[in-house]
Amino acid sequence: MYQVLYCLTDEHDWRLVALGGALCLLASTAAISLFHRARATQGSGRLVWLALDAVVAGCGIWATHFIAMLAYGPGASGAYNVPVTLLSLIFAIAITFVGLSVAVSTMRPGLVALGGAIVGGGVAAMHYTGMMALEIPARVSWATGTVAASILLGVVFGAFALHVAERRDNLSGTLGAAVLLTVAIVSHHFTAMGAVQLTPDPTLPISGLSIPPTSLSVLTASAAAAIIVIALVAALLDRRAKGELGRQQRVLDTALENMSQGLCMFDADGKIILFNERYAAMLGRTDILLTGRLLVDVLREEQAKGEWQGDAGEFFARLVADARESRTTTDIVTRFGRSIRVVNQPMQGGGWVATFEDITEWLEAQARISHMARHDALTGLPNRILFHEQLEHGLRRTNSGDQLAVLCLDLDHFKDINDSLGHPIGDALLKEVGRRLEATVGESDTVARLGGDEFAVVLIGRSEETAARFLAGRLVEAISAPYEIDHHQIVIGVSIGISLSPQDGSHPDELLKNADLALYRAKADGRGTYRFFETGMDARAQARRLLEMDLRAALQRNEFEVHYQPIRDVATNRVVAFEALLRWSHPQRGLIAPINFIPLAEETGLIIQLGEFVLRSACADAATWPDDIDVAVNLSPVQFKSPNLIASVTAALEEAGLEARRLELEITESVLLQNGEATLTTLHELRAMGVGISLDDFGTGYSSLSYLRSFPFDKIKIDRSFVSELATRADSMAIIRAVTGLGRSLGIVTTAEGVENDAQLELLRREGCTQAQGYLFSKPRPACDVALMLEGPRLRALA
Repeated sequence: MYQVLYCLTDEHDWRLVALGGALCLLASTAAISLFHRARATQGSGRLVWLALDAVVAGCGIWATHFIAMLAYGPGASGAYNVPVTLLSLIFAIAITFVGLSVAVSTMRPGLVALGGAIVGGGVAAMHYTGMMALEIPARVSWATGTVAASILLGVVFGAFALHVAERRDNLSGTLGAAVLLTVAIVSHHFTAMGAVQLTPDPTLPISGLSIPPTSLSVLTASAAAAIIVIALVAALLDRRAKGELGRQQRVLDTALENMSQGLCMFDADGKIILFNERYAAMLGRTDILLTGRLLVDVLREEQAKGEWQGDAGEFFARLVADARESRTTTDIVTRFGRSIRVVNQPMQGGGWVATFEDITEWLEAQARISHMARHDALTGLPNRILFHEQLEHGLRRTNSGDQLAVLCLDLDHFKDINDSLGHPIGDALLKEVGRRLEATVGESDTVARLGGDEFAVVLIGRSEETAARFLAGRLVEAISAPYEIDHHQIVIGVSIGISLSPQDGSHPDELLKNADLALYRAKADGRGTYRFFETGMDARAQARRLLEMDLRAALQRNEFEVHYQPIRDVATNRVVAFEALLRWSHPQRGLIAPINFIPLAEETGLIIQLGEFVLRSACADAATWPDDIDVAVNLSPVQFKSPNLIASVTAALEEAGLEARRLELEITESVLLQNGEATLTTLHELRAMGVGISLDDFGTGYSSLSYLRSFPFDKIKIDRSFVSELATRADSMAIIRAVTGLGRSLGIVTTAEGVENDAQLELLRREGCTQAQGYLFSKPRPACDVALMLEGPRLRALA
């Protein structure tokens, strides 16, 4: 140790020592910076940075050595052998390159330190080779212990230098590692110089290939400084560029890791280059090494675990082929119960980018939308669209010997349920009907709700006429059974129309149309039953549609007019009122009887317009009659349901200037079967206005005496069916006697309809009937004949 200190203090020029130290620190700083750049680069770029780092570090070590040798004054002049000097430079660069390569190529701290130790060994190799180039008139010997110490210092501090550089790639890490590397070089050099022992020998010659130390030191220092500065500038510029790239990389990484999609990039050979965490999580590959591996190897590894099905090689080959041919492909795969859409997009220069999107919820939403588009929202049954599709499928599926049956169902008087109990009860009833339908039909049959209270069923088999007849009977029975809904007991019927394929049609629309015609026949035949389609129904339906079209047009063309039939007081034989009766004079068909168009008008809702027309016309005509002559107007059950009924009656009376007491409104028992409470409220409002209320066709329906008790009718009209059989059937006479007696007891006027002869009139007078109406007095006549019917004697109907 004393020899080292003596050498450093007495045998060196401190000015040159300081210059060498500064050059060494500069070289070390550049070397560490280039070391960081090499670690941050891959492939051929790393090799370039390693070579540049080795040249800068080797030149720095070499220049530091010869500047320090210039500061050394052993007391004898000498020179340096050029070939050996160059060999020392080669050793410095080569061995440093090896050490740096070891440190850069690994992440293990021990191997990084080993690379630093090799760099320290390169310092020693350069130093002692450089000392061999020294030619002076003296013999050189070495203190072995000091030599070993110098090598150890270079190796230890070199290892520490690269260890620090590997752990921290920032300014403080770079400066700390540079200082340690400088210490490694300087401590080795001056310790090694302390091991030198010179024995003068004037006989030793200096070769001709030598260069003076001063010249060599200046040249090497200048060249090394230039190389170091250039390298340092390059390293700083690269660090700045790498910093920008690093910032962009962090932005890219942030974007990748925050993508809702998984992403994976493959090179042309199918090797994984880049992926985000979402990709690994979606495919369950978080615990598998992915980067740098072929996709096919990953798939085979998963296949061995039972996590991937199929031929991995074939699948991989298809992906690679698609990428090479620049084909974009889309697949949907299932992983861990989730549906994932994979889009493979080829890249320029080979390879492809695959994006992975979890579309499980989207597919479920699409399925729900598709289900909603083809199913009824209320009952969950197939709707008209799906029913039509399944009917088409059933027609294609049936063999030559098979039959297919279509049943169209319509609930009887369902609108009355909605109007009386409200739509929530109606909806609950429809749901229950749907459940009963599904429970009644077979597993292979299809039941659907077409809309409103319309349902349909499809049956397929070899004897569908028999099966359809049997099923229709069961459906009528099942649906007609009572329902208990929200504390209401509801009874509702169903009418069914049936069409068969192939005899009734081979197209869905044709079969549905024919089943609907049969349904209309079932309704016309009393409801609560079923009917098969028959030839001729279509013609009748067409005639009915034409009549409906003419009926609508007749309202616009004013083809309707009101006729009047007198009502006489039986006791005084005086006309006391006229009943307003609607007549339709068709331009081609002539006079159409009310029985042929009134039911159709009620079914289509046109009866409301017709009823208002009759009411306004009757009030206007009655206003021109004597004050003691009343007018009676019939109200349809459909018309009575209208919320505008009271307003219509009030407006008709006000427009005509007719007193309310002169207007009688005739209703049938079917009106009372509707929403009883609301009906009675309306009747009482009309009665409060002064309008008279008559119960028409009494005796033909339920004829419940509770009706007469619940509302004080002004008049009871006995149906013509009883009057026509007065002279022939004793029961008819008994009924009339009972009704007239009931009227007298309750103070209600009784009017007999359909009186056609004197015998009937005489019997009615004898039984105490109050009023009579019929062809015996007059048939219905236009308003212009009212005066004639009032002035003349009893008029008999013309033929």
